[in-house]
Amino acid sequence: MTTNRPPAGDLTLPADPASVAEFEALLLYLKQSRGFDFTSYKRSSLMRRVLVRMQTMGVKGFATYLDFLQVDPDEFTRLFNTILINVTSFFRDTTNWEYVRDRVVPPLVGASGSRHPIRVWSAGCASGEEAYSIAMLLAEALGPDAYKERVKIYATDVDEEALNQARQATYGMRATEEVPSPMLEKYFDRVEDRYVFSK
Repeated sequence: MTTNRPPAGDLTLPADPASVAEFEALLLYLKQSRGFDFTSYKRSSLMRRVLVRMQTMGVKGFATYLDFLQVDPDEFTRLFNTILINVTSFFRDTTNWEYVRDRVVPPLVGASGSRHPIRVWSAGCASGEEAYSIAMLLAEALGPDAYKERVKIYATDVDEEALNQARQATYGMRATEEVPSPMLEKYFDRVEDRYVFSK
């Protein structure tokens, strides 16, 4: 499980109308310029995370930070890494994965001999555990040859650091605890105290 959380701190959230309006203008800018709509996020949590980033940068005031975002495009990535919390694990929420295995995969795979391509998109994949979980389920249902021939999994995330972890496909023992032993042996190579997802 990967979790990116802002550092704990005693941040006082501004409640004055001017600061709130500046914060809303910042969120509108993020939506219009980068396509990220944070309207469904809890405002206090979102404001706290933005304040953490502003504090790190030594910036005071949402309007000043908005100016900073407009001139430094790399700051978007740093801000999103502060705002977004990546929580993932192999076969997280077991009941959902059982449903996918039993109800989604069989019709997706189709009848024996089917050659239709299968495309899966893991949006918000974080460090890749969910994408690799669906890969294992599909490989189990299809067999390795048909899997290689028919399946493509696209894994995307706004967090470039998490994507780099996903590309490495290397996990510690704790991260692989929920992978059933037969799958762990079949789909991972053990390298010292790490497990590497087999290409």
